[in-house]
Amino acid sequence: QLQASGGGLVQAGGFLRLSCAASGRTFSSYTMAWFRQAPGKEREFVARIKWNGELTSYADSVKGRFTISRDNAKNTVYLQMNSLKPEDTAVYYCAADRWSRTSSNGYDYTQWGQGTQVTVSS
Repeated sequence: QLQASGGGLVQAGGFLRLSCAASGRTFSSYTMAWFRQAPGKEREFVARIKWNGELTSYADSVKGRFTISRDNAKNTVYLQMNSLKPEDTAVYYCAADRWSRTSSNGYDYTQWGQGTQVTVSS
């Protein structure tokens, strides 16, 4: 299971750190990712990180503002979000790919968390 937390309401320019805690099995060999879905919009890729933490990728819209990281000892993935903008408002989901691919397509991810709401006010 994946449990996302850390969402909330923040003013534009502020920051939040999302966490995704995995339980039930070790996810240390999985690629982990964050996706988001705003009201009326399709789910979109935000960031991903390979099992060893050495390969990361970001959507252009968050590059330079968001940082994904992981602590395999804690079975947890993080998303540090800085310089938040109103357009970052969405439900954020963490996801895991058991085949450890480098994909930005949500259909390639085999497990999903329940989502955490991030709201950025202007």
